Amino acid sequence: MSENDLQQQPDEICDTWQRFVQAALGVAMLVATGLLLHFYAPAPDNGLKEQVAQLNRQIQVLKEQQQQPQPQLPSTISILSQYRGSIGYIYGVYRVGMPGQPPAIRARISGTAFVVEPGLLATNRHVAEPWYGDSEATAYIKKGGTPALEQLLAFFPGSPTPVDVTPVTVSSHGDLAILRMNETAFTRQLTPLPLASNTAPPGEVVTVVGYPMGIAGMVAKSPTSVYERLAYRRADIGAANELAALSLIRPSATYGHLGDVVGDKLIYDAPTAHGGSGGPVFNSRGEVIGINSAYMDGFSGGTLGVSVSCLKPLLTVAERRPIAPDPKASEDAAGTSVSTASLPQ
Repeated sequence: MSENDLQQQPDEICDTWQRFVQAALGVAMLVATGLLLHFYAPAPDNGLKEQVAQLNRQIQVLKEQQQQPQPQLPSTISILSQYRGSIGYIYGVYRVGMPGQPPAIRARISGTAFVVEPGLLATNRHVAEPWYGDSEATAYIKKGGTPALEQLLAFFPGSPTPVDVTPVTVSSHGDLAILRMNETAFTRQLTPLPLASNTAPPGEVVTVVGYPMGIAGMVAKSPTSVYERLAYRRADIGAANELAALSLIRPSATYGHLGDVVGDKLIYDAPTAHGGSGGPVFNSRGEVIGINSAYMDGFSGGTLGVSVSCLKPLLTVAERRPIAPDPKASEDAAGTSVSTASLPQ
């Protein structure tokens, strides 16, 4: 082998090795570039950025809402303390009888009413006209009997004497009525309750204020000395007058939830009893949404009320009617007196 051949062989080896190294470096650079692209290149968007931005905006809105002062909803205690003075206890005596004969029915009534306009009270029709819905009274009326109120009074917290009231208008298709109070210095200062503009949705917290069990209920809440004195007279007008003189005319409040709204009928589970008819039903904002009217025995969720929307047309009629003469003065002139001794206890 010549010297030129020996020199040419190492040169070929060097060239081959150099090409191998260059190829290896190229592959290494490709791998490194792929790794860099994998770890540092931005991932496909697919709307993720917009979703994150939307979540951030929602979080910001929630933070701003939390920083704003939240309205304080009135509690049952505040509703009772704020409005109790305008919620009265209704006591009355009525009769049903044939002309020229002694009354076939003569009985007391107990109920609740509340101020809706200056001089006007809202209540149930069966409080303003106690024979309404009474099957026995209806039977006598169909035979020619005549129903009549002998006495109708409203006792208010803070007043030592009752106020005479008279029915102004009644609903022709619902258990609602408007009463007018005789104007006095006391009645002029009574504040009308706020009426809701919309019916509350089912699930709303409701508060019912009234006089369940009437005089008996107020006597039961009285101090022991008063209770012992009035326990056996708890249904007569004398007991009511004594409670008023002692500032013991005080309504009670119960609360619950509005279970359903069917037309103009409200169904809720706030308990009530006889004497609570005609009381206001408040929503969680302290607005009157209905008038308490009835309850179903044995069913805690079966208390019924009439929507306040049905009351507003009656108010329009009552406001347009002139004030009638004082019925008490007419009775006194005719020599009519009311004796409660023979009425049922």
